[in-house]
Amino acid sequence: MDSILVLTHADESGSALSKASLEAVTAGMELAGKLGAGLAIGVVAADAAAVHALAATGARLLAVTGAEFAQARYGSDAAACEAICRAAQASLVLAPGSSRLARVAASVAHRLGGCIDTHISAVAVNGGIEAARWFYRQRVEAVVSRAARPWFLLLDAGTHAAYAGAPAAVEAEQVAVTLPPLRTTVSGFRMPAQDAQTIRPDAKMLFVAGAGWTKKQPDGQVHAEEAGKLILGFLRATGASLGSSKSLVDQGSEGNFVLPFLTHLNQIGQTGSTPRHAKGLATCCHGEEPHVVGWRFIGARRAISLDPNCGWTRGKADVVYIADAFPVIARLNALLEAKKA
Repeated sequence: MDSILVLTHADESGSALSKASLEAVTAGMELAGKLGAGLAIGVVAADAAAVHALAATGARLLAVTGAEFAQARYGSDAAACEAICRAAQASLVLAPGSSRLARVAASVAHRLGGCIDTHISAVAVNGGIEAARWFYRQRVEAVVSRAARPWFLLLDAGTHAAYAGAPAAVEAEQVAVTLPPLRTTVSGFRMPAQDAQTIRPDAKMLFVAGAGWTKKQPDGQVHAEEAGKLILGFLRATGASLGSSKSLVDQGSEGNFVLPFLTHLNQIGQTGSTPRHAKGLATCCHGEEPHVVGWRFIGARRAISLDPNCGWTRGKADVVYIADAFPVIARLNALLEAKKA
């Protein structure tokens, strides 16, 4: 019978598990319940208090803690995960597809003679264990099963609810780790100011800008600068994340007006990323299938469009406002600023 290990890590505070890790805990508990299998949870963190959030899981708790594991580093993280996996002796290893664990998971699987699959969106039991993931830029779903063990599965964020059991003081088994010579030191972080950061994966809302923002307006002129101010103002007021249609981010290479803060990292849709924010607001977007495919996991969808026959109105949005996005967003920004004041 398979046994299950969930690999987790602390967030930036060092003493609490990341949201993606808590989602992986939920996936592990659900799978263990279906299989009637044993469950172990491994934690990599600076502070042993990170395991307190897992007290109610009833799982075997393993931990690698210390100052060396406060920050993400390939050498120390790979050694810690390998040590936890060897101590747990699990045949299935679930882990969040975070940048920290995605960096080392394949190496750990190789060291243990196992295999790995990434971007897993669901794990089911159907005569055997099956893992589902999307291929070809989210348009083809595959169901994968493997006989090789240990089998590592990296779970995409947002595919499971975050575990929220009552925390309590609990002792975890401390796993000894022999660290290799550490050749890198984390001296700190440099990041853009909050109002300059437009990609916010943990935001509750995704605001998507379409090419209509840089088209000629009723006065026959393009108002790209005004569009940029309105969009950034909305992002600052709401804390939303910014997405873009491919047509908008491609305009710069075509010699057209562009929004200077947009890059291909903001792109969502058929050839971009698939976000998992709770709510989405599309503005000046045509809303046809190549774009809407990027909204697959967004539950509450709204759109602003001047075209009553826009693709968003054909079953792709819960609410469509037939209006000009420029005055609508300007009015929204004013209301949000007044509420904040």
